[in-house]
Amino acid sequence: MVAVAVLGLATGSSAQLQYGFYNGKCGANDVEAVVQSVVRARFARDAPIVAYLLRMQFHECAVNGCDGGLLIDGPGTEKTAVPNLSVKGYDLIADVKAELERQCPGVVSCSDIQILATRDAVALAGGQPYAVRTGRRDRRQSRASDVVLPAPESTAAQSVAFFGNLGLSPFDTVLLLGAHTVGVTHCSVIKNSRLYQYGGRAGVTDPALDPYYAFVYKTWVCPNTAASDNNIVFLDDQWSALRLDNNYYKLLQSNRGVLPADQNLYGDWSTRWIVDLLANSDLFPSIFPQALIKLGEVNVLTGAQGEIRKVCSNFN
Repeated sequence: MVAVAVLGLATGSSAQLQYGFYNGKCGANDVEAVVQSVVRARFARDAPIVAYLLRMQFHECAVNGCDGGLLIDGPGTEKTAVPNLSVKGYDLIADVKAELERQCPGVVSCSDIQILATRDAVALAGGQPYAVRTGRRDRRQSRASDVVLPAPESTAAQSVAFFGNLGLSPFDTVLLLGAHTVGVTHCSVIKNSRLYQYGGRAGVTDPALDPYYAFVYKTWVCPNTAASDNNIVFLDDQWSALRLDNNYYKLLQSNRGVLPADQNLYGDWSTRWIVDLLANSDLFPSIFPQALIKLGEVNVLTGAQGEIRKVCSNFN
């Protein structure tokens, strides 16, 4: 049996985060219950909100930490950087914030709302419920020039190095990329890198992609025409795309990963064993939250730092 490390206490500013930080700070109202209620209602009519929030948390916390910077509107903000142009779910965060401002103005940060909303969505999609510490503050900074994120073509070593700079382990890296079990991309992202110009050679398909899958993509999903660029490609089998399960890892074992960065996890011996462990067990739904918790505590502001925004899309 393989042992899986359990999270330890955070250090630095994240050590000031607390379980139940908002208890008694919103009158008789339960802050976390308010967030959960809004997320549950949205999930009931729009299940892909899980993928939106997972992607938002990654794009948020991987740039200057979990500080609400991605939520700010305006020219030159993080939201305007090319990797963030397709991020969705801002309206849900705004809805939660509006309700909490109605019940207890100036109490709950936008950065905490992001983390709580993602937590609740993960549980609704089949992940194990988990507790998160709160008490984050919102940073008064948001710059598009700060946004540097892994590319869809990243090697396993590059992915591990990126997350390592955030204080996460190789195991965490493979767990976090498992969020793609509920994700999608577009044909424009994989046409050149996997289907038609692998290695910069015209007409060449990535030999690491299962030939049958390649045939299906090239024939029906992403034909080699400009009109197909915006077609949706599920990063997991369509029948499994709304559930947090380990099918993503099983696809990697079969050379059916969609993004090069995903399939590269199985092509590198340093991460292949992790993929095998998660594919061949039922561990993923229960330990995926461990990596999300660690990601959610990257470089947070606490105490008197930053601010509690009145509106998540604008500084006070």
